[in-house]
Amino acid sequence: MIIFELSKSYFCFMLTNACKYAIRAVIYLVMYADSENKIGAKIIAKDLQVPQPFLAKLLKDLAGKGIISSSKGPGGGFYLTKENQDNTLWDVIISISDGSRFDECFLGLVKCNNDNPCPVHYAVVPFKKKLLADFKQKTIRAIVEEVKTNGTAITLGKLTV
Repeated sequence: MIIFELSKSYFCFMLTNACKYAIRAVIYLVMYADSENKIGAKIIAKDLQVPQPFLAKLLKDLAGKGIISSSKGPGGGFYLTKENQDNTLWDVIISISDGSRFDECFLGLVKCNNDNPCPVHYAVVPFKKKLLADFKQKTIRAIVEEVKTNGTAITLGKLTV
């Protein structure tokens, strides 16, 4: 039980809010948008219950880096192509942040490594390696299939997936 609680809090520690919002938005777009049915940032933000100006900036950044697609003008908005869906979760994360949080100490110590471990270093390292490997290997497409199969929620509001 202690390991589960540690793992759950560690996951939250490793991802910025920006990364969490970006991942949720990407999953949302795969499930509800396509090249014929694009969705604007305002609708996505409302459905995911995240700040609209912040999400709009994240979506613009993701589109600029080729993680998602977008079009301007009437009928414009955001969507993912099949090629976009081949990106991994790690691609989403590093397009928003530099990924350095995965190298940081769980307890926030400046010097924490195998030679100078913090009190929870050896409990966290295996989980961290597994999580990082999953993020680097799982495509957006695979995550969405898991969401559809498992009925996982991506929002706290009325919209659940």
